[in-house]
Amino acid sequence: MLKKTTLGLALSTLLFAAGSATAAEYKIDKEGQHAFIEFRIKHLGYSWLYGSFRDFDGNFAFDEKDPAADKVSVTINTTSVDTNHAERDKHLRGADYLNVTKHPQATFTSTSVKQEADHLEVTGDFTLNGVTKPLTLQAKLTGQGKDPWGGYRAGFEATGHFKLKDYDIKADLGPASQEVELILAVEGVQQK
Repeated sequence: MLKKTTLGLALSTLLFAAGSATAAEYKIDKEGQHAFIEFRIKHLGYSWLYGSFRDFDGNFAFDEKDPAADKVSVTINTTSVDTNHAERDKHLRGADYLNVTKHPQATFTSTSVKQEADHLEVTGDFTLNGVTKPLTLQAKLTGQGKDPWGGYRAGFEATGHFKLKDYDIKADLGPASQEVELILAVEGVQQK
């Protein structure tokens, strides 16, 4: 009787392990121009200044049934900042802002993912200008499925906010311009 029970438990464990899903790995499709990292900040409180980072890379793991298994990792080359104004971009690369000579990259590495109503709450370590602090992004699945080339894709849009002073950015743009909004729209190709 003990042998049967032990064998039954062992088989159940094996079946559960074989049947349990693991998060699928995706590479962000930056080559196909299907991924964007944008930001905006108020200009004097009168309008919005929009910009992008043109050069970045990353990957994510996604399991629709188990968000706790999800992971995100992104590296941004801060030298690629683009606000459609060459002189402003040069200033943003300087010591008052992104300080790209000392800190040419920003990174985000998730530490937890939770399902919250209709979105995912992705919390991670965000490093910018040599400072690492926690940042939470609100992410939504845009869509997923097979692509015309035999692959499988998933896309997300995420937003988050951070204060300039939290990342040792010394420039003071006035009381209405203390916080930056990040907007990420990414499409990933599942890795086999």
